[in-house]
Amino acid sequence: MSIALIVLAAGKGTRMQSDLPKVLHRIAHAPMLWHALRAGSALAPERTVVVAGHGADLVETSALEYDPEMRVVLQEEQLGTAHAVAQARPALDGFEGDAIVLYGDTPFISEATLNAMAEARRKHDIVVLGFEAADPARYGRLVTEGDDLLRIVEFKDATEEERALTLCNSGVVAADAQTMFELIEAVGNANASGEYYLTDIPGIARARGLSATVVRCPEAETLGVNSRADLAAAEAAFQARARAELLDLGVTLPAPETVHLAWDTVIGRDSEIEQNVVFGPQVTVESGARIRAFSHLEGCHVSRGAIVGPYARLRPGAELGEDVHVGNFVEVKNAILHEGVKANHLTYLGDAEIGRKTNIGAGTITCNYDGVFKHKTTIGEGAFIGSDTMLVAPVTIGDGAMTGSGSTITEDVPAGALALSRAPQQVKPGMATKLMNMLRSRKAKGQ
Repeated sequence: MSIALIVLAAGKGTRMQSDLPKVLHRIAHAPMLWHALRAGSALAPERTVVVAGHGADLVETSALEYDPEMRVVLQEEQLGTAHAVAQARPALDGFEGDAIVLYGDTPFISEATLNAMAEARRKHDIVVLGFEAADPARYGRLVTEGDDLLRIVEFKDATEEERALTLCNSGVVAADAQTMFELIEAVGNANASGEYYLTDIPGIARARGLSATVVRCPEAETLGVNSRADLAAAEAAFQARARAELLDLGVTLPAPETVHLAWDTVIGRDSEIEQNVVFGPQVTVESGARIRAFSHLEGCHVSRGAIVGPYARLRPGAELGEDVHVGNFVEVKNAILHEGVKANHLTYLGDAEIGRKTNIGAGTITCNYDGVFKHKTTIGEGAFIGSDTMLVAPVTIGDGAMTGSGSTITEDVPAGALALSRAPQQVKPGMATKLMNMLRSRKAKGQ
């Protein structure tokens, strides 16, 4: 059965107190919308339609960044969820299969839950996702009889008896796409909010002799984000789940509550992530690597057996080969460090490629930026870069070459050569004593 996703992302989210559309607020370094789209991708949808409203141009840009093949449609007036879904109909013209409605501000629906909904569709015309709420509050209630869903009642329109129910509506619904749109045509707005509710379609379906049912999921999956407090709770929920998954996969986390992961972090088994490590987007750490405390990684790849940190920073484009050591207060950006490279202290390596087994001394800087252009530094295999070397790019250091400590290297160094570039040292006996005595005298006189 072909699947189409309809992701509702039109809400303004006034309680967020933000000019940014609600679905573009980030959880684990990615917009909430992306989390919802990734959840839906588990069903391998043939088409995906995002319904935008407030800040539609920003929402469209974000959606197309996630998937350039996606369709984004506009809900110009916010007239309710049924009206929002109806805006997707032209984008699904000619589509034959099921449509599943998801929400850009409900980012944690699991693959297992969506598969359960797809399976339930084999027996029922309408499938609604529900959950048992610890505090039903103002959720819509699901009125059931056995496996049958009789109707969904919004809290504002519910009787006291209906409000006593704890089986609540998540808003997620699946049906044959054309059937869903036909049912939506019959939805009215004679309710307390004057809106066209998607929740009306199970009742309309049953009146037409169609069947409806409920698939249940844990309440945590249905967490919606409507405020900054909700956003913080969603971040905490994501981090807790992601850490638990890493532990189950065989990653060592001595203090898991201090490690912060991105939505797409990949870490191999038998790796160790020490305390207070932060992962930005697009990081892969291979098996057996060790990321030491207080390091920050984003847009990088760390190979097997590498050691990073403590207090290291890997920026986008950093590629660390096997058994590379990057130590304290070392920053690597857009640079390839091949197998066995060591840069253990106080170093910046940007726009560079460094050969196997090369040692980078403390205080080394690749001077890669001239104020307009970035330039590359290339260092061969088995080279030794002395402490406090300034490598003024573009420059190449050959295999087995050395630079003297404190050198400023502006020209290429051949393989096996030693490059020195220092001002001659001058020693003036007794001058330090005379100078300090003069300065102390001036201070005493208040000068």
